[in-house]
Formats: sequence, C-alpha cells, structure tokens
Amino acid sequence: MAQALTMDIEAIMRLLPHRYPFLLVDRVLAYEPGQYIHALKNVTFNEPFFPGHFPNRPVMPGVIIIEALAQTSGILAFKTADVVPDSNTRFYFVAIDNARFRKPVEPGDQMIMKAHLKRALKGIWKFHCVAEVDGAEVASAELMVAPETKTGPQGEGG
Repeated sequence: MAQALTMDIEAIMRLLPHRYPFLLVDRVLAYEPGQYIHALKNVTFNEPFFPGHFPNRPVMPGVIIIEALAQTSGILAFKTADVVPDSNTRFYFVAIDNARFRKPVEPGDQMIMKAHLKRALKGIWKFHCVAEVDGAEVASAELMVAPETKTGPQGEGG
C-alpha cells in the first residue's frame, strides 16, 4: 500500500493564492489525486474574527468553515489536474449545496477538513466536504470549484 501524500504550509502556499489572515489550511495530512484530501486547521484565539464573533463566546463563523473546506477542495483540484497555479491560473469557489452546521468550532480546536472528489466535468469540480473536531462532524457541504476563464472568474472567489 502506498504511503499517503502530505503537504506542509510552504507547499500549500505554492498552490493557494490566499495569505494571512485568510489562508485557512495549515497542513495537508493525506491526499490522493482524483480521490480525497484530509487537511488541518489549527483554530487559535488570535484569529481575526473572534473578537467580533462573539466577544463573550468566540465561535468560528460558518462561512469561514466553508471557506476552509473550499480551500482544501482547491488544493485537491490542483493536485488532481497536475497544475501549478500562476497569476493566470486559479480555481474559484462557484457553488455550495446542502451546507449543514452541527457544532460550534472554538479556539483551541483542531479542525480536520475532508474533501472527496465526486466528479469533474467540463472544468467544474464537485466535492463532498466534511469538517470535524475530535472526530465529530461540525459541518458538511457539497462544494463546486471551477477554473478562471479568459473572460474572468466563473464565480465569486475561493
């Protein structure tokens, strides 16, 4: 059996255009191109959204959890397509379906993001994504990403 492929933060930063404070993937624990990716986000009290969400009980916003899942999916898309992005190559987050939030994510949590490629058709990539803390599901969604086109991004960004 082949050893799972991993990525450190430097390898992640070669694939994703995001930077602090919006880079939400700290490490890729395992991936297999065309199949799946498991990645890690260390959630710290220093995150810029915690002072306002919420001052008396810091909770990671659901949209940030979804963005972390989208970034994780984007890494898998690049590795599957065997593409090293440059200033003209990006994948954008273009759709979300069936988002569910089950438990809050708080400072001190290690969030494990899992994305499984469901299909890739005509440049549109669909993933089933789950975020977990301590083995318990905290969020899930179906996400789609697409490459930037010559006429501009097909979606809002990712």
